[in-house]
Amino acid sequence: QDGGPKQDGSGEEDTSFRWQCVEQPIGKRLFRQFLQATPGLAAAGALWEELEAFECCEEGEKSAAADRIRKRFFTEGGAEHCGFLSAAATAPPAGESS
Repeated sequence: QDGGPKQDGSGEEDTSFRWQCVEQPIGKRLFRQFLQATPGLAAAGALWEELEAFECCEEGEKSAAADRIRKRFFTEGGAEHCGFLSAAATAPPAGESS
């Protein structure tokens, strides 16, 4: 593959957000720079970084990391509250209390 957009089954190029801003390193970097430089979106960029770090946590560290993320981004009045997220997006997983 030459690094260009992936082709889906119909021969169409994949121009999705995921491909451009998550899977492509330069697209990911540029989008993160955009988030950091745009008033009101810096918290979204910080949340994205924390969620990626969370995915790399050891199993025993995940609970504490999740609590830190909830307090920082999901709790009203938190350091970088992401008020644009829905209640469903910020709810703890089933069987877990906040």
